[in-house]
Amino acid sequence: MSDSGSASNIRAFSGMATPSPKSPIPLDKQKKYDRQLRLWGDHGQAALERARVCLINVTATGTEILKNLILPGVSSFTVVDPHKVMGEDAGNNFFITQENIGQPRAKVATAALLELNPDVAGDSLEESCEEILHNRPDFFTSFDVVVASVVPTKTLVELSRVLWDKGVPLLICWTNGFLGYLRIAVKEHVVIESHPDNSHPDLRLLTPFPELKDFCDSQDLTSMTKKDHMHTPWLIVLYHALEKWKSTHDNQPPKNYKEKTQFKDLLRSMNLKNEHGVPETEENFDEAIEKVNTALMPPSLPKEVRQILYDPKTTLNNGLKNLGKDSSFWILARAVREFVEKEGGGLLPLRGTLPDMTADSKRFINLQQIYKQEAANHMRNVTNHMHAILQQEDGEVKVREEDVRMFCRNAAFLRVLRYQSLSNEYSPEGVCADGDSSSSLVTQLEIDPDSDAVFYPVLRAVAKFHSELNRFPGDLENHENDIPILKNHLLTVMAGLGLSDASVKEDLVHEVCRYGGAELHSVAAYMGGVAAQEVIKLITRQFMPVNNTYIYNAMKQTSVTLEL
Repeated sequence: MSDSGSASNIRAFSGMATPSPKSPIPLDKQKKYDRQLRLWGDHGQAALERARVCLINVTATGTEILKNLILPGVSSFTVVDPHKVMGEDAGNNFFITQENIGQPRAKVATAALLELNPDVAGDSLEESCEEILHNRPDFFTSFDVVVASVVPTKTLVELSRVLWDKGVPLLICWTNGFLGYLRIAVKEHVVIESHPDNSHPDLRLLTPFPELKDFCDSQDLTSMTKKDHMHTPWLIVLYHALEKWKSTHDNQPPKNYKEKTQFKDLLRSMNLKNEHGVPETEENFDEAIEKVNTALMPPSLPKEVRQILYDPKTTLNNGLKNLGKDSSFWILARAVREFVEKEGGGLLPLRGTLPDMTADSKRFINLQQIYKQEAANHMRNVTNHMHAILQQEDGEVKVREEDVRMFCRNAAFLRVLRYQSLSNEYSPEGVCADGDSSSSLVTQLEIDPDSDAVFYPVLRAVAKFHSELNRFPGDLENHENDIPILKNHLLTVMAGLGLSDASVKEDLVHEVCRYGGAELHSVAAYMGGVAAQEVIKLITRQFMPVNNTYIYNAMKQTSVTLEL
């Protein structure tokens, strides 16, 4: 903060701050989870504290994933694993000791993980994934996310099929030597807060609404005292400069680089000048000049958002019940679409937030109230459209007021991801039955044959080897015998992907066999962090999760994301 010599003058900020006293999160939890609350807010934390996660198999990677979900406060977890603790588990898993050898892995890991956070509940099942799928497949659909580590391909495909229609995300993550693999499979995932890095403020300076226009017009820069002039919010400064510009340019704003350069010169000419005619240094005017390019961007409906608003699901032709677990998202998308076509004049609801700026507190607060009130009016219109839709469809879906507010505030950042299914990816025809989804992989390898994308077919071959022999290649004393077997699997995978035999160097086959299926804890810890981050994205519906495959190369400390 900067008071510029006066207690009434502030540098006002409107970014995310520590949760307010009105937060539904208790004070002790506010302190405990302070840093993460700053990332995903009270509502994100509440979603996390309602979430139930299932882990299939206690690998070093699997327990690292759960650790990174338990610490931030996931509601509960269940570990599914029929195996007993072996010596190798005690050697690479921090949650298992030598004294646990021979004991149930699920029970041992659960007991150790529960010590991390008393707010989290957990239990374990000493059954195999295959048994549960056969006897009671609905068990897995009761979770918000299912995490699988080192599960045979055939079982993964069946598990994914069970979860697919219920909209439950499946996250597959495992490591082999210096390689890490992550895959997300879910039919559809909606994101309300994508938190883009390059978002621009929604100020509507090119199309000012009446209240904003009236307030800015009331601020006469030419008759202000020096003190008030230097603490006029840069938004008001831009408004007046824009009005002056339009008066000599057919009521049009500056559009190209040349005009914006001239517009910045106009702003400089509006600075106060001393008795010698030299412009004073005014921080607010410097800010106005700096904000020209972003603040004067023509408002528009982003392409990704337009696709969502006019998605077939927003027609609601098949009824609300067929919208699945994301029914409220699509109802609100339809309501926003109605607003855009009617009251919005082609624009989304106003966000109602202001960026930071040098200003006196009174005028900055006035501006804040004006934007908040206009945003509230837009939200009220969207709410009316929503009620009309629900009444027309005679649906039982309930949408909370805070959900409408959050949706309107983030309408410009809505995203929908539709993933490739595992059954298509692992089909005999290749990555996908139509062959199109392999283009990302083929393209990357054509551009850069040494890209980490090359490890995708290698890891697919390792998975086939494991599914066939129930062990990893090279985990016997004479690993040389596994090299030709793994190579044959690799050739089969590459043929299905449309890759040439020369796309993968034979040295990689030898290297992977040399790993012997070893799970290095440093690699497992890294992948555990990455995977937990993706799970949190899926639970909170904030930030963009991986679409859909992520591969980590610990040898070079590099990674690649493939949309397959």
